[in-house]
Amino acid sequence: MLGDDAELTAAVRAAQTGDETAFRAVYRAVHPRLLGYVRTLVGDPDAEDVASEAWLQIARDLDRFSGDADRFRGWAARIARNRALDHIRMRGRRPAIGGDETELTGRAAESDTAGEAIEALTTDSALSLIARLPQDQAEAVVLRVVVGLDAKTAAETLGKRAGAVRTAAHRGLKRLAELIGADPESAGGLDALPPQREPHRGAVTSATVTHTRTRTQKDM
Repeated sequence: MLGDDAELTAAVRAAQTGDETAFRAVYRAVHPRLLGYVRTLVGDPDAEDVASEAWLQIARDLDRFSGDADRFRGWAARIARNRALDHIRMRGRRPAIGGDETELTGRAAESDTAGEAIEALTTDSALSLIARLPQDQAEAVVLRVVVGLDAKTAAETLGKRAGAVRTAAHRGLKRLAELIGADPESAGGLDALPPQREPHRGAVTSATVTHTRTRTQKDM
Protein backbone atom coordinates (compact mmCIF):
# COMPACT_ATOMS: atom_id res chain seq x y z
CA MET A 1 0.00 0.00 0.00
CA LEU A 2 1.32 3.43 -0.92
CA GLY A 3 2.10 5.45 2.17
CA ASP A 4 1.55 9.03 1.05
CA ASP A 5 0.47 11.29 -1.80
CA ALA A 6 3.99 11.66 -3.15
CA GLU A 7 4.30 7.89 -3.52
CA LEU A 8 0.88 7.63 -5.17
CA THR A 9 1.74 10.45 -7.58
CA ALA A 10 4.99 8.71 -8.51
CA ALA A 11 3.21 5.39 -8.97
CA VAL A 12 0.58 6.93 -11.23
CA ARG A 13 3.27 8.47 -13.42
CA ALA A 14 5.17 5.20 -13.58
CA ALA A 15 1.96 3.39 -14.51
CA GLN A 16 1.49 5.85 -17.35
CA THR A 17 4.76 4.62 -18.88
CA GLY A 18 3.45 1.05 -18.85
CA ASP A 19 4.85 -0.09 -15.48
CA GLU A 20 2.47 -2.89 -14.50
CA THR A 21 3.81 -3.13 -10.94
CA ALA A 22 3.15 0.57 -10.43
CA PHE A 23 -0.38 0.21 -11.76
CA ARG A 24 -1.09 -2.62 -9.32
CA ALA A 25 0.19 -0.42 -6.50
CA VAL A 26 -2.13 2.40 -7.61
CA TYR A 27 -5.04 -0.04 -7.77
CA ARG A 28 -4.37 -1.41 -4.29
CA ALA A 29 -4.10 2.10 -2.86
CA VAL A 30 -7.23 3.55 -4.46
CA HIS A 31 -9.62 0.65 -5.08
CA PRO A 32 -10.94 -0.05 -1.56
CA ARG A 33 -12.25 3.48 -1.04
CA LEU A 34 -13.40 3.83 -4.63
CA LEU A 35 -15.38 0.62 -4.17
CA GLY A 36 -16.93 2.11 -1.05
CA TYR A 37 -18.10 5.09 -3.09
CA VAL A 38 -19.57 2.87 -5.81
CA ARG A 39 -21.31 0.77 -3.16
CA THR A 40 -23.17 3.81 -1.85
CA LEU A 41 -24.46 4.46 -5.37
CA VAL A 42 -25.44 1.02 -6.65
CA GLY A 43 -25.56 -1.18 -3.55
CA ASP A 44 -23.55 -4.27 -2.62
CA PRO A 45 -24.70 -6.76 -5.29
CA ASP A 46 -23.45 -4.70 -8.24
CA ALA A 47 -20.62 -2.68 -6.70
CA GLU A 48 -17.75 -4.98 -7.69
CA ASP A 49 -18.90 -5.19 -11.32
CA VAL A 50 -19.33 -1.43 -11.64
CA ALA A 51 -15.96 -0.80 -9.98
CA SER A 52 -14.35 -3.26 -12.39
CA GLU A 53 -15.84 -1.36 -15.33
CA ALA A 54 -14.48 1.87 -13.86
CA TRP A 55 -10.96 0.42 -13.53
CA LEU A 56 -11.02 -0.84 -17.09
CA GLN A 57 -11.75 2.71 -18.22
CA ILE A 58 -9.12 4.13 -15.87
CA ALA A 59 -6.55 1.75 -17.37
CA ARG A 60 -7.62 2.55 -20.93
CA ASP A 61 -7.58 6.34 -20.45
CA LEU A 62 -4.64 6.62 -18.08
CA ASP A 63 -2.42 8.18 -20.73
CA ARG A 64 -4.84 11.12 -20.91
CA PHE A 65 -4.61 11.87 -17.19
CA SER A 66 -2.46 14.74 -15.96
CA GLY A 67 -1.95 15.63 -12.31
CA ASP A 68 -0.97 14.51 -8.84
CA ALA A 69 -2.46 12.06 -6.32
CA ASP A 70 -5.39 14.32 -5.37
CA ARG A 71 -6.34 14.86 -8.99
CA PHE A 72 -6.03 11.15 -9.71
CA ARG A 73 -8.43 10.28 -6.91
CA GLY A 74 -10.90 12.83 -8.21
CA TRP A 75 -10.49 11.65 -11.80
CA ALA A 76 -11.01 8.03 -10.76
CA ALA A 77 -14.05 8.99 -8.69
CA ARG A 78 -15.63 10.80 -11.64
CA ILE A 79 -15.15 7.74 -13.84
CA ALA A 80 -16.60 5.48 -11.16
CA ARG A 81 -19.56 7.81 -10.66
CA ASN A 82 -20.31 7.90 -14.38
CA ARG A 83 -20.13 4.11 -14.63
CA ALA A 84 -22.42 3.80 -11.60
CA LEU A 85 -24.98 6.22 -13.03
CA ASP A 86 -24.87 4.40 -16.38
CA HIS A 87 -25.50 1.15 -14.53
CA ILE A 88 -28.44 2.67 -12.65
CA ARG A 89 -29.97 3.97 -15.88
CA MET A 90 -29.58 0.57 -17.55
CA ARG A 91 -31.23 -1.18 -14.62
CA GLY A 92 -33.95 1.44 -14.37
CA ARG A 93 -33.31 1.86 -10.68
CA ARG A 94 -32.71 4.80 -8.41
CA PRO A 95 -29.33 5.26 -6.72
CA ALA A 96 -28.86 3.13 -3.63
CA ILE A 97 -28.44 6.22 -1.49
CA GLY A 98 -31.66 7.88 -0.46
CA GLY A 99 -33.29 11.28 -0.80
CA ASP A 100 -33.16 13.95 -3.47
CA GLU A 101 -30.38 16.39 -4.25
CA THR A 102 -31.14 19.90 -2.99
CA GLU A 103 -29.55 23.21 -3.88
CA LEU A 104 -27.19 24.22 -1.09
CA THR A 105 -25.72 27.59 -0.30
CA GLY A 106 -22.04 28.12 -0.96
CA ARG A 107 -21.33 29.03 2.66
CA ALA A 108 -19.08 26.55 4.42
CA ALA A 109 -20.25 24.96 7.65
CA GLU A 110 -19.34 26.84 10.80
CA SER A 111 -18.01 23.78 12.59
CA ASP A 112 -16.60 20.42 11.61
CA THR A 113 -18.45 17.41 13.04
CA ALA A 114 -16.38 14.83 11.16
CA GLY A 115 -14.62 13.61 14.28
CA GLU A 116 -17.87 13.07 16.14
CA ALA A 117 -19.21 10.74 13.48
CA ILE A 118 -16.04 9.09 12.27
CA GLU A 119 -14.68 8.06 15.63
CA ALA A 120 -17.83 6.07 16.38
CA LEU A 121 -18.00 3.95 13.23
CA THR A 122 -16.32 1.01 11.59
CA THR A 123 -15.77 1.20 7.84
CA ASP A 124 -18.55 -1.26 6.92
CA SER A 125 -21.08 0.21 9.32
CA ALA A 126 -20.17 3.69 8.12
CA LEU A 127 -21.07 2.84 4.53
CA SER A 128 -24.29 1.23 5.69
CA LEU A 129 -25.32 4.36 7.58
CA ILE A 130 -24.13 6.69 4.84
CA ALA A 131 -26.52 4.89 2.47
CA ARG A 132 -29.36 6.22 4.62
CA LEU A 133 -28.43 9.86 3.96
CA PRO A 134 -29.92 12.08 1.22
CA GLN A 135 -28.00 11.63 -2.02
CA ASP A 136 -26.14 14.96 -1.97
CA GLN A 137 -24.97 14.40 1.62
CA ALA A 138 -24.03 10.75 1.09
CA GLU A 139 -21.86 11.48 -1.95
CA ALA A 140 -20.21 14.45 -0.28
CA VAL A 141 -19.36 12.43 2.83
CA VAL A 142 -18.01 9.45 0.89
CA LEU A 143 -15.92 11.56 -1.49
CA ARG A 144 -14.47 13.74 1.26
CA VAL A 145 -14.08 11.26 4.12
CA VAL A 146 -13.86 7.82 2.51
CA VAL A 147 -12.21 8.54 -0.85
CA GLY A 148 -10.21 11.37 0.73
CA LEU A 149 -10.84 14.19 -1.75
CA ASP A 150 -10.51 17.83 -0.81
CA ALA A 151 -13.62 20.01 -1.17
CA LYS A 152 -12.54 21.46 -4.53
CA THR A 153 -11.86 18.07 -6.13
CA ALA A 154 -15.05 16.58 -4.69
CA ALA A 155 -16.98 19.54 -6.09
CA GLU A 156 -15.45 18.99 -9.54
CA THR A 157 -16.49 15.33 -9.36
CA LEU A 158 -20.08 16.23 -8.50
CA GLY A 159 -20.33 19.33 -10.69
CA LYS A 160 -21.05 21.58 -7.70
CA ARG A 161 -19.46 24.46 -5.81
CA ALA A 162 -16.87 23.59 -3.18
CA GLY A 163 -18.89 25.42 -0.52
CA ALA A 164 -21.96 23.36 -1.37
CA VAL A 165 -19.97 20.15 -0.98
CA ARG A 166 -18.56 21.29 2.38
CA THR A 167 -22.05 22.10 3.59
CA ALA A 168 -23.47 18.79 2.36
CA ALA A 169 -20.61 16.87 4.02
CA HIS A 170 -21.15 18.79 7.26
CA ARG A 171 -24.87 18.04 7.26
CA GLY A 172 -24.25 14.42 6.39
CA LEU A 173 -21.71 13.94 9.15
CA LYS A 174 -24.01 15.63 11.63
CA ARG A 175 -26.80 13.26 10.61
CA LEU A 176 -24.43 10.30 10.91
CA ALA A 177 -23.62 11.36 14.45
CA GLU A 178 -27.36 11.35 15.18
CA LEU A 179 -27.77 7.90 13.62
CA ILE A 180 -24.87 6.56 15.66
CA GLY A 181 -26.47 7.93 18.82
CA ALA A 182 -29.68 6.13 17.94
CA ASP A 183 -27.87 2.88 17.08
CA PRO A 184 -25.15 2.10 19.64
CA GLU A 185 -24.36 -1.19 17.86
CA SER A 186 -22.78 0.87 15.05
CA ALA A 187 -20.09 2.13 17.41
CA GLY A 188 -16.53 1.05 16.76
CA GLY A 189 -13.64 2.94 15.21
CA LEU A 190 -13.04 4.45 11.81
CA ASP A 191 -9.33 5.04 12.18
CA ALA A 192 -8.75 3.76 8.64
CA LEU A 193 -10.54 6.74 7.13
CA PRO A 194 -8.67 10.03 6.66
CA PRO A 195 -9.82 13.46 7.84
CA GLN A 196 -11.45 15.71 5.27
CA ARG A 197 -8.76 17.01 2.94
CA GLU A 198 -8.16 20.59 1.91
CA PRO A 199 -6.53 21.47 -1.44
CA HIS A 200 -2.77 21.86 -1.65
CA ARG A 201 -1.53 25.39 -2.24
CA GLY A 202 1.14 24.33 -4.70
CA ALA A 203 0.61 23.97 -8.43
CA VAL A 204 -0.23 20.64 -9.97
CA THR A 205 2.53 19.12 -12.06
CA SER A 206 1.61 17.43 -15.31
CA ALA A 207 2.77 13.85 -15.80
CA THR A 208 4.89 12.86 -18.77
CA VAL A 209 3.31 10.07 -20.79
CA THR A 210 5.11 7.71 -23.14
CA HIS A 211 2.71 4.79 -23.58
CA THR A 212 0.14 2.74 -21.67
CA ARG A 213 -0.58 -0.95 -22.02
CA THR A 214 -4.08 -2.37 -21.77
CA ARG A 215 -4.68 -3.84 -18.34
CA THR A 216 -7.30 -6.19 -16.97
CA GLN A 217 -8.66 -6.94 -13.52
CA LYS A 218 -6.39 -10.01 -13.36
CA ASP A 219 -3.37 -7.71 -13.64
CA MET A 220 -4.49 -5.67 -10.66
